[in-house]
Amino acid sequence: MIDDVHASGAGNGAVALFMRYWLLKSEPDEFSIDDLAAAKNRTTPWFGVRNYQARNFMRDQMHVGDRAFFYHSSCPEPGIAGIVEITGEAYPDATQFDSKSPYHDPKATRDAPRWFNVDVSLLEKTRFIPLLELRAHAELGRMRILQRGNRLSVTPVDPAEWRFVLKLAGRNR
Repeated sequence: MIDDVHASGAGNGAVALFMRYWLLKSEPDEFSIDDLAAAKNRTTPWFGVRNYQARNFMRDQMHVGDRAFFYHSSCPEPGIAGIVEITGEAYPDATQFDSKSPYHDPKATRDAPRWFNVDVSLLEKTRFIPLLELRAHAELGRMRILQRGNRLSVTPVDPAEWRFVLKLAGRNR
């Protein structure tokens, strides 16, 4: 089914890859799911990630067609607000080169960029699933967002966790 597999077409033939699932955090006062819904083509670069492990997930493991939960963080009620699709492979994050940007990195150069982003497109806003509700389900006990001390803005989501959260959101798939 299309929700479980996507194709990567390098060379003559396409190779089927299993779809990966992610959780992407954003502070809603900086960029919310409503901002994404209002964006041109409901698409945006997922910029400003300044953690090497999160960067590596985007640069090395995310692929077009992967899905992610859009998670509102650092707000009075954090939680999952929607579902996005990765629609552009990793490329250098332009904000690292902009000296006026809060994401500027003076050590980054165009020849040797340090930070990358992917493009994401809104698939749908879901029923808001607060962090406290996620914590209430033993089925999600190993989910990275729920682990003590986890501060990564990009984390993988296990397929079983993905399906369980979709059910919480009122979706069958």
